[in-house]
Amino acid sequence: MGARHLKTAALVANTAINQKVSDIVKGVIDDIKANGDAAVRQYSEKFDKWSPPSFKLSEDQIQECISKVPAQTIADIKEAQKNVRTFAEAQRASIKDFEIEIQPGVFLGQRNNPISTAGAYIPGGRYPLLASAHMTILTAKVAGVKHVVACTPPILGEIPNATVAAAHFAGADEIFLLGGTQAIAAMALGTESVKKVDFIAGPGNPFVAEAKRQLFGEIGIDLLAGPTEVLIVADGLADPFTVATDLLSQAEHGPDSPAVLITTSEEVGQQTIKYADQILKDMPTAELAGTSWRDYGEVVVVDSLDEAYELADVYSSEHVQILTQKPREALEKMRNYGSLFLGEKTCVSYGDKCIGTNHVLPTRKAGRYTGGLWVGKYLKTQTYQEVVDEKASGEIGRLCARCSRAENFEGHARSGDLRAHKYLQDTYSWIDEAKK
Repeated sequence: MGARHLKTAALVANTAINQKVSDIVKGVIDDIKANGDAAVRQYSEKFDKWSPPSFKLSEDQIQECISKVPAQTIADIKEAQKNVRTFAEAQRASIKDFEIEIQPGVFLGQRNNPISTAGAYIPGGRYPLLASAHMTILTAKVAGVKHVVACTPPILGEIPNATVAAAHFAGADEIFLLGGTQAIAAMALGTESVKKVDFIAGPGNPFVAEAKRQLFGEIGIDLLAGPTEVLIVADGLADPFTVATDLLSQAEHGPDSPAVLITTSEEVGQQTIKYADQILKDMPTAELAGTSWRDYGEVVVVDSLDEAYELADVYSSEHVQILTQKPREALEKMRNYGSLFLGEKTCVSYGDKCIGTNHVLPTRKAGRYTGGLWVGKYLKTQTYQEVVDEKASGEIGRLCARCSRAENFEGHARSGDLRAHKYLQDTYSWIDEAKK
């Protein structure tokens, strides 16, 4: 029968660049490039109504913030960060420096060197995403980044104390109460008070994403993130109530978060739709979750799990949850996703908040060509070479010269000629002429 929809998205996700957003962001970046801190303050006042004597928090201010956070929240932050650190350390251990002798006297190698300075953007606004501090700052520190600048916006004119605590415990070297385009531009370009960084990571709203896009090249970035996405693959034995709950848990991120179910069971699909409608009736974030579910929610029925995995790969969703009898099959069947959540005993929310894997993940089908934020994003894999044997140098020089002249690169060829001349006593008219 092929794939058939029980629920179709009312709207199609818009992946085009919003020209109005792009123009606003460009104006802010240009102004901050020209006017530094004065422009940063102007836009913070305009967009966040926030203009403290200093955007940078002092150590006393940080400790005051921490003192206002409930003890249980502090303990939870530390436990979540322990999980993130443990996984990040395992990732770092998997990345190896090496050196090989490819022929006698010829050594090639690679080193994985950390970026020197990184910026971490921790969103505020609708939700204080303090977990983003774990994912960006802590991961950078495990990679060996020496200096991490954290920026997070005020929320309704107030300092987000829990976010500040999370940034501090994650290892931020500086914390700024600064949000939006002005924060990204300040870190990327540098101002009188904000240190210029080499790399920026962290999710954010469309203005933050566009600022990162426009400043890429000036600095490195983790990825260009769009709205949160979730896709669930479910078989006929999956619990529809669990499916509905987990779809809506991600739909609450915003009004344009796609939530998709691909199932082999029409009954599971129909029951999921019914339960979603029921859950939304008293869900505190129903306005957002309901809008996403109405406009971007899909339920697709397919004939087999193989077809489900194949279709899921086409969607290439940010979060893919597998609710089947043999969830680990997805590890072999699927290739395109941000992160996989295998079985009913885990869920996407675990990854978002505390289990240890990174929640900064590719959206808008970018899982076809990249993974999410990880320790490796903060490392530069850099190669080196050394030739210590004269005969080897001369022979490689001859090879280099031939390869270079095949491409009409005479200058390159002459560097090879010179080694062949020095170490194998080859003669070349251009050398004789040049030394006259």
